Amino acid sequence: MVNNNKLQTPNFKPLNQNLLLIAIIVGLILMSTKFFAWWLTNSNAILTDALEGIINVMAGAFALYSLILAAKPRDENHPYGHGKVEFISAGFEGGMIFLAGLLIIGKGIYNLIYPQPIGQLGIGIALVAASGIVNYLLGYLLEKNGRQSNSLILMADGKHLKSDAYSSAGLLVGLTIVYVTKIAWIDNLTAVLFGAIILYTGFKLVRESVAGIMDEADYKLIEKMVQHLATHRRPNWIDVHNFRVIKYGNTLHVDCHVTLPYYFETRTSHNEVKDFEAVVNESSPSPVELFVHIDPCEPPHNCTICQKMDCPVREAAFQLNVQWTLNNIMKDEKHYE
Repeated sequence: MVNNNKLQTPNFKPLNQNLLLIAIIVGLILMSTKFFAWWLTNSNAILTDALEGIINVMAGAFALYSLILAAKPRDENHPYGHGKVEFISAGFEGGMIFLAGLLIIGKGIYNLIYPQPIGQLGIGIALVAASGIVNYLLGYLLEKNGRQSNSLILMADGKHLKSDAYSSAGLLVGLTIVYVTKIAWIDNLTAVLFGAIILYTGFKLVRESVAGIMDEADYKLIEKMVQHLATHRRPNWIDVHNFRVIKYGNTLHVDCHVTLPYYFETRTSHNEVKDFEAVVNESSPSPVELFVHIDPCEPPHNCTICQKMDCPVREAAFQLNVQWTLNNIMKDEKHYE
């Protein structure tokens, strides 16, 4: 049985697209600022920031395209919608960040071996500091809206910008030390260290993207749903098992087996599924499309765990209250006493 009366087109607000467009424009300005700072100082650490600025702009443009595509309604060729493109976008962004990390590390090591003179660090430090503050504020805004709308694209871009800001903060420490001590190799060492951090950030985004494409179980999300179901369970819901959740961008697809009294007519069973869906939706930040396979109860086996005390066909006494947990509700097996 399918019950999706409440399902609507994923709620991709125009605000999300506008935020990404702003992020791209700001990214272009910051990238130009950082390259200007590098041109003034010849600092390898500042170059790492400037190179990541290119990634910010490219990834932001791809993310905006993906967000527009993901908002398209489902069609014959895409019966589940276009939300999976979010994972591709996050993977692309993660790959670009990873590549930037490799370039930064390589350039830093090269200049450790072949040092270059550095100058006008004061101006460079000021420009990097201003860029870092703007990046952090913009990243925080994107990530916050991404969590509210359950958009992996916005969250990925927000995390990227915030990681860029953290890198800028670390680079400022290194640049300040260079400015005070006049020891130039610290600049290259700082670049290598923060290149490694950027590398790790890119790897995590790629890992999250692959997990989404492969429909890896989101245990935190499922556990939240299960806890809510356990708290609001009804006596007619004798058992729930084979509970699975698949993400398609902003929309969640849930399928499971629900055991109901075997003597329920179709209309009664349908109403129970509607109530079940309502409870599932209460625990989710996103629209849920629910696919429920109804199992009839099997007396006397189910009677021992059935909490429907007014059951007219009970063949055995109630013995055990089976607690629905993350471990037992996902298994494809019925729960008997």
